[in-house]
Amino acid sequence: MQRWRGLEDIPQDWGRSVVTIGSYDGVHRGHQLIIGRAVERARELGVPAVVVTFDPHPSEVVRPGSHPPLLAPHHRRAELMAELGVDALLILPFTTEFSKLSPADFVVKVLVDKLHARVVVEGPNFRFGHKAAGNVAFLTELGATYDYEVDVIDLFVSGEAGGGEPFSSTLTRRLVAEGDVEGASEILGRPHRVEGVVVRGAQRGRELGFPTANVETLPHTAIPADGVYAGWLHAQGEAMPAAISVGTNPQFDGTERTVEAYAIDRVGLDLYGLHVAVDFLAFVRGQAKFDSIDSLLVAIADDVKKARDLIEAAE
Repeated sequence: MQRWRGLEDIPQDWGRSVVTIGSYDGVHRGHQLIIGRAVERARELGVPAVVVTFDPHPSEVVRPGSHPPLLAPHHRRAELMAELGVDALLILPFTTEFSKLSPADFVVKVLVDKLHARVVVEGPNFRFGHKAAGNVAFLTELGATYDYEVDVIDLFVSGEAGGGEPFSSTLTRRLVAEGDVEGASEILGRPHRVEGVVVRGAQRGRELGFPTANVETLPHTAIPADGVYAGWLHAQGEAMPAAISVGTNPQFDGTERTVEAYAIDRVGLDLYGLHVAVDFLAFVRGQAKFDSIDSLLVAIADDVKKARDLIEAAE
């Protein structure tokens, strides 16, 4: 899959294409419907499928300080889109100047002049251009002038997650924040993932016999609620069953939230400085402070057993 950072990266000889535009944070099951449809139409027409997205999140530029927690960084979204068959990903730097483009100018500068759109695939609530003034009806109207078709796909999927609410990135973020990682997984179609570099912590886990990888997460990451979870630690191409702790470590009067993963039954791991990923399978218990270190050790052993059982059942 080709990856372009800005309009100037698009090859000069780029031909017609099928395009879809959106933040696509998480590439959840609703997003997968739209992207899948774009790929399907592209294959039918014998042209590439292109996803257009933005960095930073538009809300951070329009309303500074409002950047939402991210379900997936751009490189992870790119991996997921490539798996769906996308041929090219265009990440547009979202600046104040760019935010002032009228809907018509956006269509001409991006879809017509650069991507030569043959078909544009979007959800029914798609908005674009300055103050989100452009909608699907306007996009379709311009299509008659600029020789492209608009294919509108209902991205709304629903299930048990969120009590039956339509699946969305907003709902997924809420469930992650509440610690309902199983509900988030239903929407995403896979476990929620947190990534970052392993850094040196207080090394108390090592002293207690449960060495953990202390993950310094990427900016704006959607981190689950404080507590203990079952999941996997991905490092050096391996997915290791893990018991994961999120929180401030109240047993030792900690104040900084951390994500720490204990690779179950693994000895001698040295992951310092490596970029790793942590997948959250299921919630085990909330964060707690115990009467003694001995009580803490009993609880950790129980956490590891429960995590192992949950992972074995899932696998």
